[in-house]
Amino acid sequence: MEDLKTLIREVPDFPKPGILFYDITTLLKDPGGLLGVIDGLKDQYRETQVDVVLGIEARGFIFAPALACALGAGFVPVRKPKKLPAETVKVTYDLEYGTDTLEMHKDAVGKGTRVLIVDDLLATGGTAAAAAKMVEEMGGVVVGLGFVVELTFLNGRGRLAGRDVFSLLQYDK
Repeated sequence: MEDLKTLIREVPDFPKPGILFYDITTLLKDPGGLLGVIDGLKDQYRETQVDVVLGIEARGFIFAPALACALGAGFVPVRKPKKLPAETVKVTYDLEYGTDTLEMHKDAVGKGTRVLIVDDLLATGGTAAAAAKMVEEMGGVVVGLGFVVELTFLNGRGRLAGRDVFSLLQYDK
């Protein structure tokens, strides 16, 4: 998987000075790179019983539906507030400077539904932890959390302790 890193553009000082942004749009436009991501995630979860793959807005929407198809599972979107048309459940979680909220349809996950949560990036782990909390409050079972990129220096796994966490690519700075 390390060869996929060559397809990721590094943008210094974005979104603010001192930040090195790992831009996956260059990976996405490469057919082999995109297929490599989906195949890598599929290989990781091939033996896991998954009912639905939950994708977190917005970039989780890129990977989760394709992975759901590859695993023979359904897809559930988790969105920002007021984007879903039917009755929703929500979770509000802390950010470094404030809070954020995620929603999903109330009927998207039932008791015992086996859910794989997928997103593009594991940074501090707050968004993924909030999604997992929402799934569990609905009676679902989080069978894994899969990410394309993990920024290990931000220790997002610490917020996901005790969970099956997988990332294709890791960056330590």
